[in-house]
Amino acid sequence: MLRIPGMPLLPGTLFRDVSKGHYPKTQSLSNFQGLSMLSDRQQPPPVESGSVTVDISCPPIGASSIYPPRSGPRMPPWLAYDKKVLCFHAYFKQTLQEVYHAPYLVRKVKIYYYLEDGTLEIFEPRVDNSGIVQGCVVHRQRVPKAPPCDNEFMSMIDLNVDQTVQIFDRQYHITSCDQFTRDFLNKRGITVPDPVKSPSDPTQSLRQRELQPRGGNTGPKAHPFAQFLKFDRQILKFHGYWDDRTEFGDVRKLEICYYLADDTMEIKEQHIRNSGRDGPTVFLKRARLAREFEGLPLPGQMTPMTLLNVLGTNMRNVRYCVDPLNTGNKEILYYKERDLQIGSVINVYGRAVVITELDPFTQNYYRQRFGIQDFTPLPIPTRSDDCADHRVGERQLPPFNGWGSYEDSVGNCISVEPKPPRADFKKFIKYDRYVLRYGAKMLSTIKANCERIFVISYYLADDTLQIQEIAVRNSGFLGGVFMKRSRLELPGQERFSCKQPQYYMPWNFFIGSTMSLKDFIFHIVSADEYTLMYMEHHPEIFTQSNVGLIMDKVRNSLQNRMAEFVGSCVPDCTDLEKKRDVFVSFESFKGALIGIIGNQISDHEIITLCRHFSAERSQPNACNRSNVQAAAHLELKRSLWNARDDLMEHFHHINPTNQPFLSESKVRSALRGCRLPFSLELIDNILSILNRNECDDIEICDLMNFIDVSCGKGCAMVPVNHAFELCPKIPFLNKGRVVNFTCFLRELNLPLNLPSGGEKDHDTIGDTRILPPTVTSEPEFQKHEDEPHAAHH
Repeated sequence: MLRIPGMPLLPGTLFRDVSKGHYPKTQSLSNFQGLSMLSDRQQPPPVESGSVTVDISCPPIGASSIYPPRSGPRMPPWLAYDKKVLCFHAYFKQTLQEVYHAPYLVRKVKIYYYLEDGTLEIFEPRVDNSGIVQGCVVHRQRVPKAPPCDNEFMSMIDLNVDQTVQIFDRQYHITSCDQFTRDFLNKRGITVPDPVKSPSDPTQSLRQRELQPRGGNTGPKAHPFAQFLKFDRQILKFHGYWDDRTEFGDVRKLEICYYLADDTMEIKEQHIRNSGRDGPTVFLKRARLAREFEGLPLPGQMTPMTLLNVLGTNMRNVRYCVDPLNTGNKEILYYKERDLQIGSVINVYGRAVVITELDPFTQNYYRQRFGIQDFTPLPIPTRSDDCADHRVGERQLPPFNGWGSYEDSVGNCISVEPKPPRADFKKFIKYDRYVLRYGAKMLSTIKANCERIFVISYYLADDTLQIQEIAVRNSGFLGGVFMKRSRLELPGQERFSCKQPQYYMPWNFFIGSTMSLKDFIFHIVSADEYTLMYMEHHPEIFTQSNVGLIMDKVRNSLQNRMAEFVGSCVPDCTDLEKKRDVFVSFESFKGALIGIIGNQISDHEIITLCRHFSAERSQPNACNRSNVQAAAHLELKRSLWNARDDLMEHFHHINPTNQPFLSESKVRSALRGCRLPFSLELIDNILSILNRNECDDIEICDLMNFIDVSCGKGCAMVPVNHAFELCPKIPFLNKGRVVNFTCFLRELNLPLNLPSGGEKDHDTIGDTRILPPTVTSEPEFQKHEDEPHAAHH
């Protein structure tokens, strides 16, 4: 196409070149070193012979490269310059016609040049309260150059500091650029000048001149909403009273609220319970409170303006003059926060209100604002016939009428719609299935009732009792439930009373106690092993099982009669003088304590001492190593377990120093963590027969050899119950029948004061004088002498 020089690119100004007959298709892709890429450089068209140059002032369309020949990036620009943008700071001037002394407006923009595709974007940062539309000025696009080179697009060579560029008939002057842009252009050999200062905006200067105060007053101008914005939602609260103790009045308690946002006050009344006042509590509506009050003004007494020289007789032909000085107006003073302090008396339209106390926020405000430190509240006067303040804890309920339970009656009195009493759910979850069982006998004038045997079960979850009778053959009494499970009240309380009754608690039950349960008198003679252990583990609740308190009681009682007590327990004191271990029976120990102390010590306390200083030992472990190993190999083979290396690696992980012994807890967690096919009972049996050191730690090599199936000759054992059949466990229930008397004396820490006597030639203590013959025989006592014993703490 032929173009006429100087004519715009419009229809009718272009003509087809009839002499041109070759129309090749341009190639957009190129192959460079085996890499297919987009050809972004446009090659100049070939010049044919006889062709006519249209415009010699325009440079060729293909822009020259900024790199020297055979240098520069070898990747396409969309890949080499991905996410790389040049940022320039510029401004342009917008002409203003409606603002005097401000012919133009300086608008600052940012020019972004995207290197990947040569596009350009202009963005104006937003300024608050500017009044003009700001944001994107020119969307991202390729921008043509100014005429006469408008057939080319702008590149990064056309953008530099302290240059003016024309973009769409608008002149932009570049003032500076960011550091990345400066470094990028310097590396390409383009010199970037220093930043230049932007011209001042006439409109901004005019606005600053208008805001400056006129005259000699240079202080800041008070904004009408400054106080509201600073103190919004900040309220000073005071407590006070109005003394209205007349014939039909009393002291009125008030709450005074001072709003810092607008210096207004509001007073609310605090009605006393059962005072006879009901309704709105607003004593004074929120408003500014004047300091002086001389009564309500008459109509026309207070006017907004003062009139002078009023002439005329009627309202139509009246001439008046307004007093500019307003001499008749009286200044009204209002209460401020500095006037409100403890002890201050404020005039609330003729009522004297005394301030007595401040809340914490108000105290902190006065401490920071006025430096006040003393905030001691003042007492509030009262009348002799005023009703007492109501307290929830002292509410008097009607007496119990006997129907249902006391809790049901309380529910009927508290609410109109009765609700069932709420149980202590936390206590139920904590003590569920915790049952204390005691053996008891009935005390009665009937001889047959005294021979009956009962079991008292106390449930800790809800403090209930249940009594069952054990059937005795040919006694004439059927066994079973003697009393259903329920809560029982302590005897000696008034039945129909307003107070809540007291019930039997766990510490009321111990061996040797006598109690009345629904008109039946029971004497507790025994307790099971679980009950005794539970009471010993909670000595702060059960004083009968507190060894420290019992020892103090025994120490105070035996302080002057120690020789008599030792002589009654051990007639021959030779072994005590030789500091040997001496053992006495339970009956001898109990008889000696009761003979000296008497009724001051109970049977349960004696049993606690005997169990604490017991010399009995539990039976040895009945597990056979070969049987346990066969059972373990059987389980490993049945589950096809072959992770022995993983188990060894786990031991190396938890034992990096390769110690030969590990604690039982770590070995147990390792066996369960590595998923060995062992039940909990089988793991307990395995750990009980492994080799241990003096610290009771388990040997790792012995454990690994124990579970090694390849070393065994085979398993000929049938599957058994690991809990009962593999290692029979016989419970140890004979704790406390033999007492370590030497350990008891050492804990008692009292001088023995033994009488001097000749030393007898024998090795053991005559058990016929210490232990009853029905309890311990000669061979059994000799067995106790041969085995070492330790105090059971």
